[in-house]
Amino acid sequence: MKRRTARENAFIAAFEAAFRPEDLEEIIAYSRECGEYALDEYGEQLLRAMAANTKQIDGMIEAKLKDWTLRRLPKVNVTILRLALAEMRFVPSEENMDSIVINEAVELAKKYAGDGDYQFINGVLGALSRDGEAGAAQSADGTA
Repeated sequence: MKRRTARENAFIAAFEAAFRPEDLEEIIAYSRECGEYALDEYGEQLLRAMAANTKQIDGMIEAKLKDWTLRRLPKVNVTILRLALAEMRFVPSEENMDSIVINEAVELAKKYAGDGDYQFINGVLGALSRDGEAGAAQSADGTA
């Protein structure tokens, strides 16, 4: 399965989990059986990383919202942001470049979110990516 498909299928499962977080294992089991939106190993890894780190991810997102809160955002947007940040920060991979993950999140927003929401998604993830790059550069040169 292509990464793009894995991300989209993980998004669909994550969106369902946004309404039933206590049923994550049931959602994963069902998605394995589902033909069209089945989770592969990578998609399941994304979903589990998001679920395990939701509080930390939400804190990162809220830091970029200025006068907004997560509760005011559409669930589609929150789910896309959470899943992208889970991949960017909690799923180790040589292939995970923030720019690829952000582009995939923008494409999900164009398909599933409201008109223009992709710009918001891009802005928040871009700002968080730049913050992460700055933190990594400081750690590398010992100035953290």
